[in-house]
Amino acid sequence: MINGLIDKLKTNRDLSDDELREIIDSGDYDGELRAAADEVRRAHYGDKVFLRGLIEFTNYCKNNCYYCGIRAGNPTAERYRLTKEQIMECCEEGYALGYRTFVLQGGEDPYFTDDILCDIVAAIRKKYPDCAITLSIGEKPRESYQRYFDAGANRFLLRHETANPAHYAKLHPDNMSSENRKRCLRDLKEIGYQVGSGFMVGSPYQTTDDLIADLRFLQELQPDMIGIGPYITHAATPFRDMPSGSAELTLRMLSILRLMFPYALLPATTALGTITADGREQGLKAGGNVVMPNLSPVSVRKKYDLYENKICTGEESAQCRGCLERRVKSAGYRVVTDRGDVRRP
Repeated sequence: MINGLIDKLKTNRDLSDDELREIIDSGDYDGELRAAADEVRRAHYGDKVFLRGLIEFTNYCKNNCYYCGIRAGNPTAERYRLTKEQIMECCEEGYALGYRTFVLQGGEDPYFTDDILCDIVAAIRKKYPDCAITLSIGEKPRESYQRYFDAGANRFLLRHETANPAHYAKLHPDNMSSENRKRCLRDLKEIGYQVGSGFMVGSPYQTTDDLIADLRFLQELQPDMIGIGPYITHAATPFRDMPSGSAELTLRMLSILRLMFPYALLPATTALGTITADGREQGLKAGGNVVMPNLSPVSVRKKYDLYENKICTGEESAQCRGCLERRVKSAGYRVVTDRGDVRRP
């Protein structure tokens, strides 16, 4: 019976591996699954959709992840770094547009030392004491995470990408490990950050068992935010001939996450909007409650090229905000401008 499994997941916030496999591998449950996910998100967050002002401040990266367009080994990437002054200008514009969370995202760029990053974070914290400051800058030593926290950062996004170490090794070079990625996430939790994690859907060599392992790891970690999006192929990577992931499976996993983690902040991601025109609207209807408009200067947006054909690279920040607000409204929800802190039971 179709409703039985969905009701069980909604009530227990868990299923056996075999039951999860049944839902993940079959499209027969999608209608009931999305309806249940929307019901749960409305019970916890109403029709609110939270904005996160995204500032992509550097596309330099020391890593060579096989799926990423800004990998160190991509000679065609046009590199850039924003100055502290440019970052502050992005925050100023974002604050005027109603954003109360700033997300500083970048590659693992050695230029941005702990001293430089702490100076930037402290300046944002001083000028905007009512705002949340989120960092998304990759793997660091615990001491570095502590310094950023002490400077005023209070959220950190670090996707685990895949919880299966063998699968992780197929997506990354030998100097990177699933073990270290998970260590970083646990350090961040212990320090006191609100932590976001997540995974790619449809990445090369991924199996249903890998997706189940991702869900089990998230159950252990209990993050505040879970960001997932479809893997999208980039021509300047070793995976150039691999197929992209699907919107359908991404939406299915998003709804499963909403039922397993009712309190979580779940973005309707840009990648989802890139792979299908109304992907972000569908993501909201599948349980999502966060969107992340771009505050980066238009001159650099196309250069932060994690995957190809990324949307919203030509819009000014105000245009981006207005467009997303209309999209959110068309999906039956409303944008709110508060910080959108997680609401744990």
